[in-house]
Amino acid sequence: MRDADSGAARTVAGGRFSRRQGLAAVAALVAGLTPLLWACSRQPIRGRPVAAGATVLALGDSLTHGTGAAPEASFPSVLAGLTGWAVVNAGVPGDTAAQALERAGPLLQSHQPALVLLCIGGNDLLRRMDEATTRSHIQRTVALAQAAGAQVLLIAVPRPTLAARFTGKLSDHPMYGELSEALRVPLHRQGWAEVLGDDRLRADAIHANAEGYAAFARGLMATLRATGLFAG
Repeated sequence: MRDADSGAARTVAGGRFSRRQGLAAVAALVAGLTPLLWACSRQPIRGRPVAAGATVLALGDSLTHGTGAAPEASFPSVLAGLTGWAVVNAGVPGDTAAQALERAGPLLQSHQPALVLLCIGGNDLLRRMDEATTRSHIQRTVALAQAAGAQVLLIAVPRPTLAARFTGKLSDHPMYGELSEALRVPLHRQGWAEVLGDDRLRADAIHANAEGYAAFARGLMATLRATGLFAG
């Protein structure tokens, strides 16, 4: 009898353990799905169509300037041809987010753009500057542009990692996605990560060549259409 009772006890205990496992699995599944469901419930971040001939300010560093290619091959120049916008190339090689913020006010006053394409922070990341400070400078630049009546499209920059040097696979620094959500401004994702991760599209380790800037501009066009900023 004791053996039978012992076996039954093991069976019951085993059943309780299985139920615990099942409940734990359900709880884990719900926890995993909650952020996804929350994200899906939010409205996509969209903008208003920017008219043909409108002034667009491309504010950034060497990637905006077009280092590694002729001036007419820079992505602002290519984008102007694709959209019909008057795109002002305000990229300065070596600029940090703090320096772009300093330049933003006079540029906004001078050009009065309908849209600002903000691509900054790469030099901050390469120099390992304080991320919270970089984030604050980008946020303040967005606020300045919006206060001047411009829409903003944020352009993500890849995270510099040791692994990326060996694999060639780059991914956006998460700061840009977080800023996009917090500020509710559209974001162009993985544009530079894809270009700078392809040897054929690079002039050097951190700059595109003419083909790379053209590929970036085409990808940017897809984002502009998807976000409603370009309706042509």
